[in-house]
Amino acid sequence: MSGEDNLLRLVEAGEPDENNYHLQDQVGFILRKAHQRHVAIFAAHIADLTPPQFAALAKLYDIGETSQNQLGTLIAMDAATVKGVIDRLKARGLVELSKHEVDKRRLLVNLTPEGREAIERLIPLARAITEETLAPLTAKEAATFLRLLAKLA
Repeated sequence: MSGEDNLLRLVEAGEPDENNYHLQDQVGFILRKAHQRHVAIFAAHIADLTPPQFAALAKLYDIGETSQNQLGTLIAMDAATVKGVIDRLKARGLVELSKHEVDKRRLLVNLTPEGREAIERLIPLARAITEETLAPLTAKEAATFLRLLAKLA
């Protein structure tokens, strides 16, 4: 019996085996493998951006101009990480920075016309990436999986 089969059997039975520890049955290990698979699929479709860079562009497309710190919060990145992402996107001409009118310490981030064109071109690819990532699941399983995964986030 594979580790996946064993885990499914234990989960379905509601009886975790407290006497054994198998790495392949642990949530963190399984999530990491699923994440690695998703990132490989992402890279095969969108080679010129990292997932965090794509996330920043997609969120800016969704909400429009926002502060750098707020963007980081919205895409689950700490301040240092989002700064690096924004700096790289700015160097590529995909985002622009400006100072807030009242609070000059606050940096605002917005898409450039090139950034808007890029994300509009990439969104269909992102949908295909999601579909490919979830392809082993039925539509009902995928909906359940996403609902349950969101509870962990």
